[in-house]
Amino acid sequence: MAVFTEVSHDEASALLQSLNLGTLQELRGIQGGIENTNYFATTDQGEYVLTLFERLSFEQLPFYLHLMKHLAARGIPVPDPAANRDGDILHTVCGKPAAVVNRLRGKSELAPQAAHCAAVGEMLAKMHLAGRDYERRQPNLRGLPWWNETVPLVLPHLDAAQATLLRSELAYQNHIAESAAYRALPRGPIHADLFRDNVMFEGEQLTGFFDFYFAGVDTFLFDLAVCLNDWCIDLASGTTDLERSAAFLQAYSAVRPLTAAERQLLPAMLRAGALRFWISRLWDFHLPREA
Repeated sequence: MAVFTEVSHDEASALLQSLNLGTLQELRGIQGGIENTNYFATTDQGEYVLTLFERLSFEQLPFYLHLMKHLAARGIPVPDPAANRDGDILHTVCGKPAAVVNRLRGKSELAPQAAHCAAVGEMLAKMHLAGRDYERRQPNLRGLPWWNETVPLVLPHLDAAQATLLRSELAYQNHIAESAAYRALPRGPIHADLFRDNVMFEGEQLTGFFDFYFAGVDTFLFDLAVCLNDWCIDLASGTTDLERSAAFLQAYSAVRPLTAAERQLLPAMLRAGALRFWISRLWDFHLPREA
């Protein structure tokens, strides 16, 4: 969510007017993040987020944008991409693919308690169920094939102990992916990046999930594991907060009970979630882009 591409007031204003979203009053770049260019846009009709996609292509983006439309239509509180008079929700700004969505109410809860974790677990399960009849298909682009491609790029930057650990865990995850239990895991569209800063709250009320641009078809269990690794970890020590973890899992399971294969492979998927983000953080740290 850094600003890689500068968007002028006039360019943003023209897009917003073409989407019938009113007259642009303020355009403010969002400085955090590492993937896309994001702006908060305030018009006389409301507040929106303008995103220019720096890595994702015009061919890849319909999966994400239409998934958000699909979920929003089924009552999941996600940003709803704005369409022009022709019904298009994928636009072009500065020669790059772009989208405009409504800005969600509330703020991120960066020090979640059990109640927040339960709310995320419940809504994650509802999201998984709501996405089962989504017809578009696209793999998780940060899944196992990407891990296998990216690890050789970051290994030269690591010390011997880190490199050994990374190779060992990658081999373990390749082994797990070949197992019958893994092939039995329920699958569908997942968020794949539902960290604390991608969920909005007003008090203990969850008001929305956002940033779906790592979504893809993968195991629901991987999505759950990514969430547990962030929402239910004591950041100072790295240990699991058992109260928060239990609240998350109970709330999720009350909506979509886990299968036997999911219960068996949850520890392995917790490791997979940790590996995925270790690899991407190493990649962004050692091979950064200018912004």
